Amino acid sequence: MTRIIADISVSLDGFVTGPDPGPDNGLGTGGEALHTWAFSENSDDRRVLREATARSGAVVLGRRLFDVVDGPNGWDDKTGYGAGEVGKPAFVVVTSSPPKSVRLTDLDWTFVTTALSDAVTAARERAEAASSDSGKDLDVVLMGGGATIASALDAGLVDVLTLHLAPVVLGAGTPLFTGGAPRTLVQRSVTSTSTATHLTYDVL
Repeated sequence: MTRIIADISVSLDGFVTGPDPGPDNGLGTGGEALHTWAFSENSDDRRVLREATARSGAVVLGRRLFDVVDGPNGWDDKTGYGAGEVGKPAFVVVTSSPPKSVRLTDLDWTFVTTALSDAVTAARERAEAASSDSGKDLDVVLMGGGATIASALDAGLVDVLTLHLAPVVLGAGTPLFTGGAPRTLVQRSVTSTSTATHLTYDVL
């Protein structure tokens, strides 16, 4: 069964970017510390990253995050989703209107202009097709940004929440949680390294 997994790095004070994020400053001031674990040589960090990308049949992201990763200072062969790990999944972007052009033309992009739930449905279809082709159970991963994941949680679209808790206090930035509908979580796993505490919860 295809699961919907929200997966994001967050500071100790609950921010998923530092202050002043934007296309030319994707993670905001100081926000790079949130993703130190993803470039770590620690075996547990590498395993967490490898397992997360290997299970990705499709990935959902919001338009602001798309503008960052597809921008001139965004993804490349060394920093793209799952770079150096596995083949690239399909990407589904929630947006009010498709971009006029795409820099990363080697990736499979779908732009959904209606609702987040429609984007998740489209991603589930892509993940299920990839599962059939590969013979493996693959999931939909919501990679962000924070508002997209918070909205998905509020709408009851998320089955699993994975947080990579970085040992940094940013003081300001983009918060992950700003209220919304209450949700009950069941902790399933904890992996601690020097660069992050990786937490996985089932969302009830």
